Amino acid sequence: MAKLLIIDDERAIRSTLREILEYENYEVDDIDNGIEGLELIKKQNYDLVLCDIKMNKMDGMEVLENAQIIKPDLPFIMISGHGTVETAIEASKKGAFDFVSKPPDLNRLLITVRNALDRGNLVTETKVLKRKVSKTRHILGESDSIGRIKETIERVAPTEARVLITGANGSGKELVARWLHEKSNRSESPLIEVNCAAIPSELIESELFGHEKGSFTSAVKQRIGKFELANGGTLFLDEIGDMSLSAQAKVLRALQEHKITRVGGEKELDVNVRVLAATNKDLLKEIEDGNFRMDLYHRLNVINIHVPHLTERTEDIPVIAQQFLDEICGDYGMPVKKISEGAMNALKALPWTGNVRELHNMIERLIILSDKTITENDVIAFANPTGGTNIGAGNSAVASNGGSAVNYEKFSNFQDYKDHAEKEFIKFKLEKNNWNVSKTADDIEIQRSHLYSKIEKFGLKRAE
Repeated sequence: MAKLLIIDDERAIRSTLREILEYENYEVDDIDNGIEGLELIKKQNYDLVLCDIKMNKMDGMEVLENAQIIKPDLPFIMISGHGTVETAIEASKKGAFDFVSKPPDLNRLLITVRNALDRGNLVTETKVLKRKVSKTRHILGESDSIGRIKETIERVAPTEARVLITGANGSGKELVARWLHEKSNRSESPLIEVNCAAIPSELIESELFGHEKGSFTSAVKQRIGKFELANGGTLFLDEIGDMSLSAQAKVLRALQEHKITRVGGEKELDVNVRVLAATNKDLLKEIEDGNFRMDLYHRLNVINIHVPHLTERTEDIPVIAQQFLDEICGDYGMPVKKISEGAMNALKALPWTGNVRELHNMIERLIILSDKTITENDVIAFANPTGGTNIGAGNSAVASNGGSAVNYEKFSNFQDYKDHAEKEFIKFKLEKNNWNVSKTADDIEIQRSHLYSKIEKFGLKRAE
């Protein structure tokens, strides 16, 4: 159900518009001045605002301008009893979707509202799709450490300096590498990523430098390596601390001479590549243990960017958590859930062994399993798998939730657990509403067609 806000200082107009729109099954709030209207826009998630132009305290154009700063994608329909072509043009220039004269024509008003809501939905869907296609999200956080990282990226990205990015798993090293590329002079060329830890040591050289046909048993055709694919762009060597010593020697030569030779080949190939590297290991200790070359370390470590552990910047957790709430609720097509202050403090107190990646998974879990407002109890019950758990027979972790036990060991991955939780939640709500699908869809705030799809997906049936 779309949520609308009416801002108008005439009670009769507000009452008339509210009656018309509520009859069309819209949820409607109204207020008689722009200042309080802006406060409501900050606090509530409205899908559309209908705003009078001539008002006391703050006129509609000023409300529109301020709202564009607070929520740029929120559609506005401007209303005025003194409508002129010039006023309509000015409203459009400032970002209004449309202009309606008083007294409004009922049919035109409803069509305008429907069109504005449709456009708002399209804008939201487009943003979601763009974010899914692009892996580069903003670096979230306002802490001093994140500020220094952003400043370093701005300074270093336009240069050709090699960068070594260090930090724990899930802290955001890949994101830093992506922004170094995005803000570089090579941004129009490819960013090629290699996870050195995921490639067997006997195949890493072929992966990086390519190979000629027949160079080894399974080499049935020529292969172009990552260095060649990244030519003119950026090569990101993730988890470089896990690279074999023989491959390290070849990478060192490529960095020194800007030349590579394919496995099994003799011809030297020129490559113009900027190399960024990342690791969660202490490379100086790896050098002491004989697992990493010191000369390669110094070649890579021209600029060092260390990404701190999430527990070292807990002041960033509210910003990151809210962004994840907005994104995940948008992906699921549901209203953005609220998170209480107690819940946020509980999140800040967790150990975050998986850093930002773990926080994302926990927020997704809380969205699925919690009601409209995420509470401190929800965080204790759902967010931390070790919090509120009992160790049962065979050391299987069992979480208590309303008297029903969940054996976590039966889930091989988070998607399986998420599907299970979603199925049980929908089943519970359907039974609570005596299998009234429309009422259940309204209750859990998703579209009825979406709920039918879930029922079919999970094979839910009413008990005989």
